[in-house]
Amino acid sequence: MPTAFIAALSCFAVVLAATGNDAARPKVCEPEGIRSGACATALAGNAQLALELDWLFGGKSQRGWGLYLPLIQSLIGSDTGADERGFAQALARWQSVQGLVPSGVLDRDTWSRMIANWQSRRIRDSVYPSSNQLVTVPVADLYDPERPMELRQVERNTYTAYKRMVETAMRDLAIAPGEKYLKIVSAFRSREYQSQLRRQSPQSGRAGLAVNSPHFSGRALDLYVGGEPVSTRDDNRALQTKTPVYRWLVKNAARFGFQPYFYEPWHWEYCN
Repeated sequence: MPTAFIAALSCFAVVLAATGNDAARPKVCEPEGIRSGACATALAGNAQLALELDWLFGGKSQRGWGLYLPLIQSLIGSDTGADERGFAQALARWQSVQGLVPSGVLDRDTWSRMIANWQSRRIRDSVYPSSNQLVTVPVADLYDPERPMELRQVERNTYTAYKRMVETAMRDLAIAPGEKYLKIVSAFRSREYQSQLRRQSPQSGRAGLAVNSPHFSGRALDLYVGGEPVSTRDDNRALQTKTPVYRWLVKNAARFGFQPYFYEPWHWEYCN
C-alpha cells in the first residue's frame, strides 16, 4: 500500500476520533481539533500528499496534487498554502458541503471529487460550428504569427469574450502589448487535424490529446501562460501554474465565461 495512502488513512483515524459522529461540523484546526491533534495531523498529511498522492488520469500515472494548488485554493475559497491551517479549515468546510468526511486532508477521495467538479464545468459537446459561426483571428492575437489560416479560427462569441478578458488582464497585470502572454496558441481544430496530432504524439494519452476534443467546437482556446506553450511535462506545468497570468485566469476567467481544463494550465473553454 502506498505510503501516502497510509498517511491519509492515519489522518482519518485521528480526525474521526476527534469529531465523533458529527461530520456536519468540521473541527479541523478549530479549538477541538487543535486539542486533539487533528490539526497537526491534517497539516502534515496535506504537506505529504501534495507531493506523493498516487492517482491515475487519462491512462497515465500521476503523483501529488501540489501542481494544481491555485485551482484547489479557488475551489475551496482559501489563499493559504497546502501545509497551513487556513487551507485545512477551508478544505474541511468544502468536504462537509460535498458530503465527505471533513478531515481537512486532501486525500484520494477528495481529490477525485475535485477533478469531477472541474470536469463537470467543461464543454459538454464538441459539435462543429458552422462556417458563419467562426471568425478568423488576426495575427496580433496569435502566439505564432505564421499559424496557417485554417488553424486561426475561433467561434464568434468565444472570440468576443476572449478579447474582453485579455483587455482586462492586460490592464490588471500591466502586460505590455508586445508580450506573448494570453496570445492564442491553438483554437478550432478539425477532427482530421486532431487525428494527425495524435499520430505525431502517440504517447500523449487521452489527458494530453483527446479523441473527442473540445477544440472541435471552436470554443476551446490554448493560451500562452508561460514556459513551453503546451508541454504536459510536470516541471513545465508547475512553472506555468506559478505565473501571474495563470493565477489571474484562475481567479477571473469565469467572469468572462471561461472554465479551465485542470490538467493543462493553458487550456480554457468558453462555456456560456
